[in-house]
Amino acid sequence: MALGLVLRAYLGRAGLSVIQKGSGLPFVEREPQGGISCSFPGGVVEVGAHWIHGPSQGNPVFQLAAKYGLLGEKELSEENQLVETGGHVGLPSVSYASSGRTVTFELVAEMASLFYGLIDQMREFQHAAHTPVPSVGEYLKKEVSRHMACWTENEETKKLKLAVLNTFFNVECCVSGTHSMDLLALAPFGEYTVLPGLDCTFPRGYQGLTNCMVASLPKDTIVFNKPVKTIHWNGSFQEATSPGQTFPVSVECEDGAFFPAHHVVVTVPLGFLKERLDTFFEPPLPAEKAEAIRKIGFGTNNKIFLEFEEPFWEPGCQHIQVVWEDTSPLEDAAPEPQAAWFKKLIGFFVLPSFESVHVLCGFIAGLESEFMETLSDEEVLLSLTQVLRRVTGNPQLPAPRSMLRSCWHSAPYTRGSYSYVAVGSTGDDIDLLAQPLPADSKEAQV
Repeated sequence: MALGLVLRAYLGRAGLSVIQKGSGLPFVEREPQGGISCSFPGGVVEVGAHWIHGPSQGNPVFQLAAKYGLLGEKELSEENQLVETGGHVGLPSVSYASSGRTVTFELVAEMASLFYGLIDQMREFQHAAHTPVPSVGEYLKKEVSRHMACWTENEETKKLKLAVLNTFFNVECCVSGTHSMDLLALAPFGEYTVLPGLDCTFPRGYQGLTNCMVASLPKDTIVFNKPVKTIHWNGSFQEATSPGQTFPVSVECEDGAFFPAHHVVVTVPLGFLKERLDTFFEPPLPAEKAEAIRKIGFGTNNKIFLEFEEPFWEPGCQHIQVVWEDTSPLEDAAPEPQAAWFKKLIGFFVLPSFESVHVLCGFIAGLESEFMETLSDEEVLLSLTQVLRRVTGNPQLPAPRSMLRSCWHSAPYTRGSYSYVAVGSTGDDIDLLAQPLPADSKEAQV
């Protein structure tokens, strides 16, 4: 939804609207504003996109947010825009281990320095003719093993270091939207451009941005709750209201409605394309585009919000890390995620307080995240209550008062969260997928 609106916001103002040119075709959306923000007791939480990553002048989302007056002075300041984060998640305020003890900040910082140093190091393979191993995960594990050989601490401390590193592996799975770092291709890993700027959020939610963008469009431009069944392209279609005029594209909806058009911009998630590849386009996409869709990775990253009557965390706490001491990035994870799905949870971010409401937001990626979607709210709430009581060492810790979670893999029009360059694919596949059709025509249709 957001990408389509961004395209319309920019193209429309340039007089180049590919959506409405000639035919007056409206946006066809599945639901109002994509369902990215949800009401929660006392305020609004982001079920979808959370931050503006790299909020600076090179970021079109930041430009639009600034234009609509949706950000504060701090977020708009030149100082904030010049901060170089390297795209890395900041250090946690506190790190709880599964035995109920607190991991020292020094040990966590040491492992973070090692891990993110290796992440930066891998970007150097971007233009290399060959890579030592195919995947990001293999490279990381090889380097961790090499560094571990130089550790001089006792075995218990070494094991704890590996457990902390495993949490950082899980963090990167959330960042990349993948189940395992072994699925990420090493060579193109450095192609991702990290923009400057200290990541920030919308005080009133991302919904405020889409509301402003929708308000800027002509009335009745967008049709909601109109799922598309098939995009017929490279044809000759007519409309009763435009006798004598033909259109190369016709959008067929599930309710039998048709929208003829000169041009259609398709911004559906890759997970949806993977599932509907054989039926969503008629004629089928060219073989090279279909192959690109199959090769590019698409994973799941979900959020779990927990509301507490009173915070158990210290004032000023922003990020709670959870470390499972029986895990290591050098050991293969259990093939089935059911028994301990919650171990993939990276911890919790503390959301700004809503009046008297206190909320934590947990992140979890991969197959464990998808399994979590199959559980009931009661089962998820019980599991996370047990986790928090265990890691804090407080068996009497009050249970959360309520819970809200995303289920992006189960959602029929997303089937996951976001894409990554998988082993066997390259950034060229993404560029190929973005090229308009038909390829041999000056007039783009799709």
